[in-house]
Amino acid sequence: MRLDYHEVSPEVTSAIAGLQRIVAKARLEPELLELVKLRSSQLNGCAWCLDMHTKDARAIGMSEQRLYLASAWREAPCYSDRERAALAWTEALTLLAETGAPDDVYADAARVFSPQELVALTVAIIEINSWNRLNVGFRTPVGDYVSRRRPAHAESVGAGAAASEGEASASGEVAVGAEPVAVGHGVG
Repeated sequence: MRLDYHEVSPEVTSAIAGLQRIVAKARLEPELLELVKLRSSQLNGCAWCLDMHTKDARAIGMSEQRLYLASAWREAPCYSDRERAALAWTEALTLLAETGAPDDVYADAARVFSPQELVALTVAIIEINSWNRLNVGFRTPVGDYVSRRRPAHAESVGAGAAASEGEASASGEVAVGAEPVAVGHGVG
């Protein structure tokens, strides 16, 4: 590890975790959000975030097939129209310098997401790209993340929350609604 960014500047992790609170209000599908985080992390080569989000996706009930095929989603029939639009938008914004966020990709996303959902999806992409850059840039050690997530139906009744909203748990996670948000070492 080059440095522990949370120790040096805990307000950075708090600020990025605040983006998750915005995303949570839109109530986008948990598996869709994990696919977005997974795909962005693949594109950015963020091992810490890949470790976290594959474990989180499995914990909420995503099939192994959907996890394995995420990098080849265009050829795989196991993704919904919303997931395909979200993955395309994720790639367009993650690779912004190369893509320029094409109009056709935006139009496909706008067809399946409400304006509020599209803003939330975009904020989710901004959030994961931020974590990717912190964890890759500072070489956060990978491998020790343990998911506290539960299947979506359990999270909807609060079973997946790490603590009361905004309160850090012993593991450094902050609960945001039904979605725990990891803060501290290697957030992604």
